[in-house]
Amino acid sequence: MEIKGITCNSRAVKKGYVFVAVKGNRQDGNCFIKEAVACGAGIVVIDGKAKKNKITGEVKTLQVNDCREFLAQSAAEFYGQPSEKLRVVGITGTNGKTTISYLIEAMAKSAGVDCGVIGTINYRFKAKKIPAKNTTPGPDQLQGLFARMLKHRVRYCVMEVSSHALEQKRVLGINFRQAIFTNLTQDHLDYHGSLKNYFLAKAKLFRMLSPSGVAIINNDDQYGRRIKRLISCRLLSYGIKNKSTVMARDIYSGMDGAEFTLVAPGINSRIKTHLVGRYNIYNILAAVSWGLSEGLKLKDIKSAIEKFKNVPGRLEKVGRNIFVDYAHTPDALFNVIGALRPLTSGRVIVVFGCGGERDKLKRPKMGKIVTTLADYAIITSDNPRSEDPLSIIRDIRKGIQKDNYRVISDRLKAIKEALKLIQDDDCLIIAGKGHEDYQVFKNKVLHFSDREVVAKCLR
Repeated sequence: MEIKGITCNSRAVKKGYVFVAVKGNRQDGNCFIKEAVACGAGIVVIDGKAKKNKITGEVKTLQVNDCREFLAQSAAEFYGQPSEKLRVVGITGTNGKTTISYLIEAMAKSAGVDCGVIGTINYRFKAKKIPAKNTTPGPDQLQGLFARMLKHRVRYCVMEVSSHALEQKRVLGINFRQAIFTNLTQDHLDYHGSLKNYFLAKAKLFRMLSPSGVAIINNDDQYGRRIKRLISCRLLSYGIKNKSTVMARDIYSGMDGAEFTLVAPGINSRIKTHLVGRYNIYNILAAVSWGLSEGLKLKDIKSAIEKFKNVPGRLEKVGRNIFVDYAHTPDALFNVIGALRPLTSGRVIVVFGCGGERDKLKRPKMGKIVTTLADYAIITSDNPRSEDPLSIIRDIRKGIQKDNYRVISDRLKAIKEALKLIQDDDCLIIAGKGHEDYQVFKNKVLHFSDREVVAKCLR
């Protein structure tokens, strides 16, 4: 039987496709078997423990031990194992993944080599851009993207690898040449249950590396040092405090960027960057480590860093001392405010909120961090989803012990009010949504961009 495609999305099924009935957290693929058959599925794959559905016609049923594993491995096989020919680097960790992916893309281009990117903002290669529904797409889409990149003679692919993707086996069947670990702080505990489980999910990426692979580890992060004990391949460490393979020394930071000395085997070079904050220096060091592992020339690496302006929605300057940032975890807020606090002679004002249907335990922590580090805060809505925005805000307020904030649940009004408050020497951070141009409510998704709102107000 000729197989025309493989998918777990019943709506994507065409005649001659294999439909894999994956049981997800919210939806069970077994409930969509009839729809898949009606669309032309030739084979339906079900979990060995699943209840058999009555399937009419000439459709074959295949029972397997693990539908997720089957989908990942079969998708890789269907597309001809493209990651064996494409040089794939995976980045995991709580913060920094997107910035590192952009930096690696810039370094590859500086060296004259095409690089594809799969991440939070979009999936792209050559001049093609595909909207990103997930940081890491499903295995059928992943392998299809790899195959298309190879067809267009792309050499490198850098991809953000989420903890959800690792736990759900979406990246099985991928041959990673390098895996990068950034850091690990509280996030997604609504899904993983504990920080330990969250770490174990991240660590799976490094267990996937072959002996010829390279693990690139943040040596200043306690969880990074734990991952070092799990690997059996080449290690490149990076850091600022602890002795590492790739280091930054003599750091100078300003509102318009930073400067530091890059120290690595055979390298001692002064580097300038437009990126602000010490945490961005860590991101640069991670990308540099990748460049060195691939044998890129220092002049190409340095040129890429010094020409690189910013990542959409990542401490992006949208006005005089006005920044939009994706920070939506306690650690990310701590880093962003901490980066701008010593560079601001006036007040630091922060607009922020927390997403609905996500880790509730981080809400009071985020409230405490913002009101402790910033001079003034406006608490507003993020993506409330099905939750009551005021209920989310009440959770945030539980961690606040100061009286330097106000609540404006309407995000548009909150940003407008913040823009009225700032004076010449002040700094405004609008946190949480970054590059996103939408806001998710219970029964609707509305167009909303922090960057567009600021631009309109300033005009």
